[in-house]
Amino acid sequence: MSNLDLQAIIRALKTVLPKDKESIALHEPCFCGNEWAYVKECLDTGWVSSVGKYVDKLETMLADCTGVKRAVAVVNGTAALHICLKLAGVEQGDEVLVPTLTFVATANAVTYCGAIPHFVDSEERTLGLDPGKLLEYLSDIANVRDDGCFNRLTSRRIKAVIPMHTFGHPVDLDPLVEMCNRFKLALVEDAAQSLGSCYKGRHTGSWGKVSALSFNGNKTITTAGGGAILTNDEAVGRLAKHLTTTARVSHKWAIIHDRIGYNYRLPNINAALGCAQLEQLPDFIKKKRTLAENYRKAFDGIDGVQFFSEPDFAKSNYWLNVLLLAERFSDQRDVLLEMTNSVGIMTRPAWTLMHRLPMFQGCPHMNLRGTESLEARLINIPSSATL
Repeated sequence: MSNLDLQAIIRALKTVLPKDKESIALHEPCFCGNEWAYVKECLDTGWVSSVGKYVDKLETMLADCTGVKRAVAVVNGTAALHICLKLAGVEQGDEVLVPTLTFVATANAVTYCGAIPHFVDSEERTLGLDPGKLLEYLSDIANVRDDGCFNRLTSRRIKAVIPMHTFGHPVDLDPLVEMCNRFKLALVEDAAQSLGSCYKGRHTGSWGKVSALSFNGNKTITTAGGGAILTNDEAVGRLAKHLTTTARVSHKWAIIHDRIGYNYRLPNINAALGCAQLEQLPDFIKKKRTLAENYRKAFDGIDGVQFFSEPDFAKSNYWLNVLLLAERFSDQRDVLLEMTNSVGIMTRPAWTLMHRLPMFQGCPHMNLRGTESLEARLINIPSSATL
């Protein structure tokens, strides 16, 4: 069996990446706009905590950017997902369909509701949930009744599905929406990685009843930590805001809470950072897409390795760039990871698949051969807009 040309891959990376850096991170933030001015205003005025003009401004900017009617800023993407699931009606004992190829927050948020992650396969075309395989699977195991969709094997209700737009590449949403309607499933988009990505000209995060964004330090824009809930339902947006601000009832002086709420508020000082970052989003995405095109050209013609490009129905933010090895070279993935990191080029594999983590090994799942193949061959490479 021939070996992967590891040196050719290293050379290809070096033709794209800066020559004057000893080490290159996987993804770094860029603070080159109004960050200092906005954060200083918060410090100068004392408005650093959970209310302030920058929280309101960030929510308005996010709604405008994504095309939804309402955005609610929260403390992180996991909190956003948790509230999205509650707003979608997920209850204790329900099952929620989740790709096994995802960051652990997706599955964790399901368990916060007392629900059970039910892991599903992903496709190589998008790196996200495979609607075709899922439709075939649900046709075998699901019983649709007047009161919802139920798993014939466990007798539990299957309440929702969470497509995660992996590394910023949109899932094929049209057939997924059709399937959700057929099987009475709530669609909750995990758009944590896809701010600025579009499916058929429409921003991700605007297809489900509710969706979640993340602004962690390694995302396309950052608030140092933070996230947001997106919805096109004004009433759902108001309830999201209420639940994430401890369910406190507005009053001049009395402190009243009318239900179980969550202290998931994004501080004003973080929102200030986010406003400055969001002003630069078009430029960040332009630079990231240029970087992706440079990678595509550099790896064109190298046997056994493919630079992953957006599906034809999407415009991706290319949050994290991806190399996919041919299946015959999957056993050399870790050798390549070791070599690249040893020369100062940070690379990493995909996340450990959710169904392999100890706390989720007993959860239901479909046949996951497609995802297992992807995970064995996938490598993330440096993706900062500054590159």
